[in-house]
Order: sequence, then structure tokens, then C-alpha cells
Amino acid sequence: MHYWLVKTEPEEYSFDDLVKDGFVVWDGIRNYQARNNLKEMKKGDLVLIYHTGKTKEIVGIAQVIKEHYPDPKDKTNSWVVIELAPLKKLKKTITLDEIKKEQSLAKLPLLKQSRLSVMSIRKEEYQWITKRCEE
Repeated sequence: MHYWLVKTEPEEYSFDDLVKDGFVVWDGIRNYQARNNLKEMKKGDLVLIYHTGKTKEIVGIAQVIKEHYPDPKDKTNSWVVIELAPLKKLKKTITLDEIKKEQSLAKLPLLKQSRLSVMSIRKEEYQWITKRCEE
């Protein structure tokens, strides 16, 4: 199993929208590194959902329910999508400022590649974040 973090603008599509919908085709990715990360995702992998914009916080956990396939909206056949389902809304969110202060998260790609929208994270990082958000 692998662990991931994906970003979304909550005004466009929030974690609450994902909960309401039950699943989502995660589309619109137009960055090569992010696309390559989508291709690495496997069914059952766990995904932290990060709201960008004003809040800048991790708000929920989703799971990959369908591995990558061609983005139906892409006429160039260069881009892919995956499908995600919500697992749980976090009891407490964790903000970007809180993440920056935690030494064990210093290598988190969110801090190193702030514009990347789909990123792999280490199991230890995932565990620290989820434990902190359930306290």
C-alpha cells in the first residue's frame, strides 16, 4: 500500500462534496509529475485530501477505488484520471502552518514542491498526520 496527498480547491470541489457524491473521477490534472503520480496509484491506496486556497489544510482521507485510465476529456490522450471514494473526514484538520512546524514532516513534498497537486508521501508521514488529526 502507498500513501498520497492530493490538493483541491474547496470552492470547486471539497471533501464534503466527495462525501456527498460517494466517489469522484479525479480529473483535470495537467502536470506531468502529478500525472505520473496518478499512474503509480493502486486500488486501495490511501489519500489525504488537502484544501488549498484560504484554508490550506488536510481535511479528510479517501481511497483509490479505480486505477488510472485515459482522461475522457483529453483529446491528446496524454492525461489520466483515477477514481477516489471518501473514507473519513478528519476530527481535527491540520493546517499548512502546523505542518511546517513539525520536524518529522520537514521532507513532505507539500513543503518542497508546493505547486504539485498529486504527491506521494511516506507511511510515517501519513501515520503522524492521521494520528494527530484523531486526537
